[in-house]
Amino acid sequence: MKKAIIAALLVSTFSVAAFAGNGDKAADRKTGEEKVSNEVVNEFNADFKDAKNAVWTVTANSQKVSFTINGEQKTAFYDFSGKYMGLTQNITIKDIPYYAQENITDSYKGYAVSSVIKYESNGSPDQAQVTYFVDLKKANSELLIKVVPGDKPELYKTIK
Repeated sequence: MKKAIIAALLVSTFSVAAFAGNGDKAADRKTGEEKVSNEVVNEFNADFKDAKNAVWTVTANSQKVSFTINGEQKTAFYDFSGKYMGLTQNITIKDIPYYAQENITDSYKGYAVSSVIKYESNGSPDQAQVTYFVDLKKANSELLIKVVPGDKPELYKTIK
């Protein structure tokens, strides 16, 4: 559930194009559950040729696909015209830059790391800019910290 909330927060920060009703019907995919545009499927297949176990989901803001590639679980996001928006992957706190780990530990004493998501953006999987989102919890408090490599970690959102 946390992954879905964080992914929804990430996706909600993007501008997406409205779905153009140009006569293309959305096609049922192998999951038999979701409908995605042919443009998105074609773009995904071109971007991630070695992807396996693709599971598609359509939200109000995007079309996303969770899949496995090189043994790692990832989720790619596309707008309704088929344009690649970005890629997320669950990682550990040890996978973010060391200075950020230290800063988070010092600045958010008493908080425990709940999850960490690596987000890669900038139009293509080959030329991505990386941002990390660290979900921290303490008692009745939950914070989402944004880490951009080279910058000081900052509070992105107070969840509760």
